[in-house]
Amino acid sequence: MAALSGTGRVADDLYLMAHHETSGRPHLHPRAVGLGLAGALLAELMLTGHVRVWCGEIVVADAVPPEERLIGEVLRLVLSEHERHSARDWLAFLARTAARDVARRLERSGYLSQLSARRPWRAVRWVPVNAECAFAPIVRVKSVLDPSRPVPETSAVLAGLAAACGLGSRLALYLPPGTRRRLDDAVGRLDPGLNELIAQTQAAVDSAVLSHRV
Repeated sequence: MAALSGTGRVADDLYLMAHHETSGRPHLHPRAVGLGLAGALLAELMLTGHVRVWCGEIVVADAVPPEERLIGEVLRLVLSEHERHSARDWLAFLARTAARDVARRLERSGYLSQLSARRPWRAVRWVPVNAECAFAPIVRVKSVLDPSRPVPETSAVLAGLAAACGLGSRLALYLPPGTRRRLDDAVGRLDPGLNELIAQTQAAVDSAVLSHRV
């Protein structure tokens, strides 16, 4: 299927990795999913050169709106603030709606459909249209681990954010022996700003999970 090629967006792939390929149920606590996707949306803006991390804060590098609507909305939010805010603050803010926003984007792209709740007080759930398409992000990460070629930056960012929000063990289940270290090395070679964003995402997730357990 043509859809197996993916949308090419980090947050889309992370959403699919974080949810079951048939039921659409999350593999992680919703707060961890939201923070991971918030990091992915900021990473998309960093990969397009629109924002960067400077001294722990999110700074606009290019105010020209990107073509993609969702990250364009995120950029407008950043531009609307008169003061700079830390990456941690933006992660917490964007995490509130990140899962819903990315699910809607995937729905527009044909990956997800809404499943109406049987009970009126329950939220609408998004389910994958095709299980193979939903599982494809893990296949794509696995496919770029060929030692004869460099790991694409977007794949390294995806792997780093997946580990940061708690999906590292799930990803490891499908990687050949020895390739996890290669992937970790690729993440370590990312731009320092992207590495800091991944680290801030993991710190936010760890804090949220700890608070949930207390």
